[in-house]
Amino acid sequence: MGKCRDLQGVRAKRDMYEKLTGVEERLNELEAAMADPDVASDRESYEKYSREHADLSRIVTPFREYKRTLSDIEDSSELLQDKDPEIRELARQELRKLNEKKERLEQELKQLLLPTDPNDDKNVILEIRAGTGGEEAALFAGDLYRMYIRYAENRGWKVEPMDHHATGGGGFKEIISMIHGRGAYSRLKFESGIHRVQRVPETEAQGRIHTSAVTVAVLPEADEVEVNIDPGDLKIDVYRASGPGGQHVNKTESAVRITHLPTGLVVTCQDEKSQLKNRHKAMKVLQARLFDRKLQEQNDKISEERKSQVGSGDRSGRIRTYNFPQGRLTDHRIGLTLYKLDAVLQGELDDVVDELITYYQAQAMQHDEIPADA
Repeated sequence: MGKCRDLQGVRAKRDMYEKLTGVEERLNELEAAMADPDVASDRESYEKYSREHADLSRIVTPFREYKRTLSDIEDSSELLQDKDPEIRELARQELRKLNEKKERLEQELKQLLLPTDPNDDKNVILEIRAGTGGEEAALFAGDLYRMYIRYAENRGWKVEPMDHHATGGGGFKEIISMIHGRGAYSRLKFESGIHRVQRVPETEAQGRIHTSAVTVAVLPEADEVEVNIDPGDLKIDVYRASGPGGQHVNKTESAVRITHLPTGLVVTCQDEKSQLKNRHKAMKVLQARLFDRKLQEQNDKISEERKSQVGSGDRSGRIRTYNFPQGRLTDHRIGLTLYKLDAVLQGELDDVVDELITYYQAQAMQHDEIPADA
């Protein structure tokens, strides 16, 4: 059994080396093309090649260092046969360092070869809904919304309100926004799931801790070419907006409700005074939901052993607990516990997000030691 694993490891490293060699060859082709005066004078082509060159350089640079390390290991191994014992000892010491470096580079290269999520650079639709817990859940929905807004501001992203349904106590039954920013989906996609809060509500006279839940959905913005919606499949209603807004909400039918008949999905938007703008925003949300459904259907075809809660898009499970009495945040998927709840709620989410990204990259590397479609 051990010999079988060793053989698989040798084959995996050989396949990785061949794949990396192909990437290096492509980089050389790009450099030759970019040196061509005709390409250099074509701004669109040159920018396209430049972007690909930058992406491939991230892989080729450590690969070239890896090849130098392999060569150095070969040279040092030959010195182990030297007649001088001092030289042999120096060679053994150098080999230990070189082998450690080789292993580190192999892990780095495996990670770089992992297929990237094509949605990572997209804007996102952020949907937050109060679950079990009544008004306390609605209040926590507002807390989470403000947490994500602050996180977006910290990263220089723009937040565009889409729709909301406020409660009388100052919370939100539902609130939907679009977050515009490069890499927004790559950083927020792990937030989808059930967020549980444990705290003493302000209305609790006896100081008992209550548990409530809020559902978060992070959907990549869908392009029209990715989701083809037949206008005949839509039922569009307009009505008067409700909530804050003075006399305007009582006199103008600016709110829009769109029903996608084949799926039964319903989207409403009333944040804008313009019916046209509300309709445009509602269509954006509908496209994102249909695209998300399409992604989930694709993920359902993946074998069970290669699914994870995030990878499958399954939002049925509790992913995180926010315990206010202890100032503790726990992410149940990766066993992460932080005693800095106040800072996290102020938008300092990077410690959590970075750990999630590292964890799921490691999972992907275990499932696909050498990705077939990298």
